[in-house]
Amino acid sequence: MQYFNSNTVLYLNGRFEKASDTTTSLYGQSLHYGYAVFDGLRAYHTHNGTRIFKAREHFERLRRSAELVHIPFKWNIDELIKKTYKLLEYNNLKNAYIRPLIYCAPNMSLIAAKDVSIMICAFEWDAYLGHKLLKVMVSSYERPSPKSTPIEAKVSGNYVNSILATTEAKSKGFDEALLLDSYGNVAEAPGANIFIEKNGRLYTPPLGNILPGITRATVIELCHVLDIELIEKHLTIKDLKHADSAFFCGTATEIAGIGSVDEYKFPLRWPDSVGATIQRTYKSLALEKQNYEVII
Repeated sequence: MQYFNSNTVLYLNGRFEKASDTTTSLYGQSLHYGYAVFDGLRAYHTHNGTRIFKAREHFERLRRSAELVHIPFKWNIDELIKKTYKLLEYNNLKNAYIRPLIYCAPNMSLIAAKDVSIMICAFEWDAYLGHKLLKVMVSSYERPSPKSTPIEAKVSGNYVNSILATTEAKSKGFDEALLLDSYGNVAEAPGANIFIEKNGRLYTPPLGNILPGITRATVIELCHVLDIELIEKHLTIKDLKHADSAFFCGTATEIAGIGSVDEYKFPLRWPDSVGATIQRTYKSLALEKQNYEVII
């Protein structure tokens, strides 16, 4: 897909600039070592105009990601939210995916960054994994150990693992991969969290070896509202392949039903699953006025 054209505007270090006019150094730690942090947000066209879903939570996670890997975060979150709304206006976007990225100045050493930049871009992007039930494979790649890198941080370099897993899955005829953690338990997809359903209950891996997804947290909130029993526990491959249904969730993915994992096909029809109820409710939630914070 085309992320920008000659008229696309992005936000860079306090200024709005045409994407085609911006440059960056080829000697930065972010390019050479993946030493950068990012986040992903979605804006939806609602009855009250275009609104960014849970903007504050995402920018707070961006700050937390930076802090965890010793990248300075020197921006005011209220101001970043305000500038992001202005960015959507400049690009005439009503439904959009938003990507803020904090990257480091030229420095070929392996010491923590001191000088950093922030870039925010936005573009139209449909649900990342599409709208059909997914054919998933258990990847030969593992989720990185939390002893090797802060797993709860969205660090650019960590996503090499995601690229490898997704590439492997697609090369074998699957839509997406599912990674296990270093203990052999179910972790997550390359860019999404997972929930499984068994006997009307939802189960999801606990925090520790997974990204603490904001959409994951929203699904858990919806379970409380809808009186759906939700259990956070370590899940084995056996648990997964005896489940009734399953789904991925994430900002880019939204809610995506899974049809099968390896040779196992989930027996419950997706329209009859708890996941389908969550999918419908999540979409309604994303379009409700009261779920948005607008900074004027």
